[in-house]
Amino acid sequence: MSPTFNPSRLTIARKRRLLNKKSFADSVGVASHTVTRWENGTTPPLEENLNRFSEVLGFPIGFFFRGDLEYPDASLVSFRSQKAMTAAVRDAALSAGSIGFEISDWIEARFDLPDVQVPDLSLYDPETAAVLLRQDWGLGERPISNVVHLLEAKGVRVFSLAENSKRVNAFSLWRSEKPYVFLNTMKTSENSRFDAAHELGHLVLHQDGLTKGREAEDDANRFASALLLPKSAVLAKITRVHSIEQLIRAKEEWKVSLSALILRLHRLGRLTDWRYRDFCIQTRSRYGNTEPNGIERERSVVWEKVMLQLWSERVTQLDIARELSLTESEVSALIFGVLGSEGQQRPVRHQPLSLVKNG
Repeated sequence: MSPTFNPSRLTIARKRRLLNKKSFADSVGVASHTVTRWENGTTPPLEENLNRFSEVLGFPIGFFFRGDLEYPDASLVSFRSQKAMTAAVRDAALSAGSIGFEISDWIEARFDLPDVQVPDLSLYDPETAAVLLRQDWGLGERPISNVVHLLEAKGVRVFSLAENSKRVNAFSLWRSEKPYVFLNTMKTSENSRFDAAHELGHLVLHQDGLTKGREAEDDANRFASALLLPKSAVLAKITRVHSIEQLIRAKEEWKVSLSALILRLHRLGRLTDWRYRDFCIQTRSRYGNTEPNGIERERSVVWEKVMLQLWSERVTQLDIARELSLTESEVSALIFGVLGSEGQQRPVRHQPLSLVKNG
């Protein structure tokens, strides 16, 4: 029995490329109502149409003949910068999420990933929740060496987004009792690290789904700030603030942006309103959208270990892409651009991945 065209996959591919029905119709040389009929399953596309789909959308023809993709429920997704986000940008990110789910399922059918250890802290305020999580995960009050590695070690499935838009900082959601985080890699390394902590805030604070919108975003921001810059440790280290240069040295230790450290010190009472405004002005005038003494970008250790083990079987991300009817670039964009290399021992199926402990 020959495979049949799946109209839902055309919708996802179109949204992934930020195209509305009209612009897509113009690109493939048909009327908008023809695209509507294709996507609602009324009329199957012709072979010549499929060739144009592949050319315009950059997906192999086989992509449109596979089973349904699980599309993230927008009402369950926590987006940063949602106010500035257009519907097209949001849909493109959610479409990336649906592809990420399929890659994740492919991997989890072959490897045992870390168990989920993300507690429900919805009964606590963000500051208290951050303290409790540090205690639960045995972090003490030391700086977190790598947030992405920490999340992965606790069972969070972390993917990268290659969205060329700062309007999608990151998003997170729970799916089948597993937490997912998608991070935009277009921002500074410090900001991307804060985004990861912010999304963790959503995962631990908002599991009940009762807090939405601006309140939820503020909660997650305060959680991330408290997690990355624990109150007692920061106050003990910085007893008095005298210059931007001093703060630049301090922010390197905690691996946060200069702006994040300045805001945290203001909220902790180490900076007066006047000094806070002055430091903000100095930061913007000196550095703009850049970061002084930037840190190395955090990458996934799970995807690195997976790809190294697969490579020892001569399975590459191109093989994964072909099996899932994706392009290699689509897979690479979601797994931090990780590539396998030679010289690794042949993996055992369902072999647990040993992750490097944080700190």
